[in-house]
Amino acid sequence: MALFRLSAARCLELQKFSAPIILRPLSDASTDLKKVLSEKIPKEQERIKAFRKNYGGTKVGEVTVDMMYGGMRGIKGLVWEPSVLDADEGIRFRGKSIPECQKLLPKAPGGEEPLPEGLFWLLITGDVPTDAQVKAISKEWAARSSIPAHVTKALNDFPKTLHPMTQFSAAITILNSESEFVKAYSSGTKKALYWESVYEDSMNLIAKLPVIAATIYRNTYKNGKGLGSVDSGKDWSWNFANMLGYDNKEFIELMRLYLTIHSDHEGGNVSAHTTHLVGSALSDPYLSFAAGMNGLAGPLHGLANQEVLVWLQKLRAQVGDNPSDDKLKEFIWNTLKSGQVVPGYGHAVLRKTDPRYTCQREFALKHLPNDSLFKLVSQVYKIVPPVLLETGKVKNPWPNVDAHSGVLLQYYGMKEMNYYTVLFGVSRALGVLSALVWDRALGLPIERPKSLSTDLLMKATKAA
Repeated sequence: MALFRLSAARCLELQKFSAPIILRPLSDASTDLKKVLSEKIPKEQERIKAFRKNYGGTKVGEVTVDMMYGGMRGIKGLVWEPSVLDADEGIRFRGKSIPECQKLLPKAPGGEEPLPEGLFWLLITGDVPTDAQVKAISKEWAARSSIPAHVTKALNDFPKTLHPMTQFSAAITILNSESEFVKAYSSGTKKALYWESVYEDSMNLIAKLPVIAATIYRNTYKNGKGLGSVDSGKDWSWNFANMLGYDNKEFIELMRLYLTIHSDHEGGNVSAHTTHLVGSALSDPYLSFAAGMNGLAGPLHGLANQEVLVWLQKLRAQVGDNPSDDKLKEFIWNTLKSGQVVPGYGHAVLRKTDPRYTCQREFALKHLPNDSLFKLVSQVYKIVPPVLLETGKVKNPWPNVDAHSGVLLQYYGMKEMNYYTVLFGVSRALGVLSALVWDRALGLPIERPKSLSTDLLMKATKAA
C-alpha cells in the first residue's frame, strides 16, 4: 500500500513542502513562547494551504473492512503535529527520539533527566529550546498555577471514595469557568485568532494541573494535609513532587522523566484523539482535555500500569522474589492458557521494545538495581517475549511503557495504584494541548467521518 501514488517528478515537486517551517529555529531565541508561535503560525498556515492546493486529492492510504471493524486501526485519518509513532523506532517528538530528547533538552541544575517544560516547547514549536526559554516556561507556569476558590471547594468536597481520575476530570471541567477561549468566541473573535485564546487556556490549564492533582492526592490519601505551595524559582516537576509530599531528589528526577515520556504518543490513541475530537467542535481546552481524561481512565488505556502491578503481585505471591526461570515460565504459560494476557507486553503499533520502557529501565539500573521488584521485572523481560513468540499469535512480544512505570513509583513510596493514571494525565496534557493549539491555528474543521451500516458495507464490498 503506497503512501503517495506519485510520479518521480511529482515527488521532487512535493519536496518543497516536506521541510516543515515550524522546525526552523528563530534567530532571536525569544523566551516569549506566544511570540515564537505568532511568528511561526502564519508561515505554517501558508505552507499547508499551498500543500493542500497542490495535493489535496492525493490518496494516502486504503481502508479495509477489518480496519473498520477493528477500531479503525491503521487508518490514516488524522493530522497530528507533536509526535509520530514509528513501529520500529518508537515515539519521536517532532522527529526526536527519546534518547535524543534526553540528550538535547535542558535539565534542572544538577539534574540528569529532561525537563517537561523543554519537551512542551519542542512539541508546540518544533524547536529544541534554550535553557533561558525553559526557565521562562517554568516561571510562567508557576505564575499561572493558582486555582479558583470554587474549584478548590469542589475538590475538598469530593468523597475520598471517588476515584482520583473522576475527581481529576471533574475539576478540569469546572475550570471551564475560567476559559479565555469562551470569552473570545462570545465576543466574536476572528477564526484566524482562535489559537491565541486556546493557547492561553492551555498554558493556564497545564500550570494548574499539578495543583489539582496534588490536592486530589493529599485529600484522598493523606487526610487533606501537607499540600505545599508553588515555588516560582523551581521547575514544574519539582513543584508537583513537593506538593505531593515527596522531596527525594531521585523521585523528583523520576517525575521529570515520567512527565516527559508520557506526554504524547501520536494522535490516534484514545486520550489524544478524544481531546482533538471534542476540541474540533470548538469546545474549550478545559472541556476537551477533560473528555480526553475520561478516555484515559479506561482500563485499556491509562489503567494499564496498575494492571501490571496487580499481575506482578500475583506472580510474586506464587513464585516468590527469586524464582527460577522455569518457575516463572510456568506461571506465564498458565496465565496465557487461562485466557488472560501478560499485562504490559505487546503494543498496537510498536514492533520492538518501547523506548519509554527502556529509559525507565535505565533509570532503575542507575538508582535501584537491587530492588527485588525491579529484579523480578527484569526477569519477566527476559522470559516473556520468547514465550509469547512461541504461541505464534503475537506479532509484538516486547514490553511497553506500562510494564515498568508502576515499579518505579512503588520503590519511592507512592503505592496508591489508583492514583497513577492521574500522573499520566498531568503528563498527557503537554502533548494534546500543544496539538489543540495547532488545530485552531490551522483552522481544522469539526471532525465528522462517514459511517456505514454492516448491510451497506456488505453491498459496497460486493460491488467493488
